[in-house]
Amino acid sequence: MSDSGNILAFDYGLKSIGVAVGQRLTGSASTLKALKAQDGIPDWTQIEKLLAEWQPAFVVVGLPLNMDGTEQPFTARVHKFCNRLHGRFGVKVLTQDERLTTVDARADLFAQGGFKKLSKDAVDCWSAKLILESFFDNHPA
Repeated sequence: MSDSGNILAFDYGLKSIGVAVGQRLTGSASTLKALKAQDGIPDWTQIEKLLAEWQPAFVVVGLPLNMDGTEQPFTARVHKFCNRLHGRFGVKVLTQDERLTTVDARADLFAQGGFKKLSKDAVDCWSAKLILESFFDNHPA
């Protein structure tokens, strides 16, 4: 994959969707603002604004898997979100195994500032950051 430029990542959830942006060249990512969702349905105009602002080469969405690598019931919701992202905006959507990213996000944020750093939005966005950095580790430029 030789896509360069910005890449957006989403940590999909039913109430909140974490968002991060990164650059493949540096292999690093930064958190953005989490998006609210109603039973997994985001405000698509917010996603449209993010895509317009960052103009990503593609989007990475965290894929929830069981520890043995099999899909879990929630995985189908993530696939649906990916299909809608691609269908609505024509953006290339890739997935990345997100096992343990929420656990790692909580540990990282707690280390940075204790319990006050552990807001739902912060954890979701940090998870998106970790998902994107994991993608870069598995798919170097």
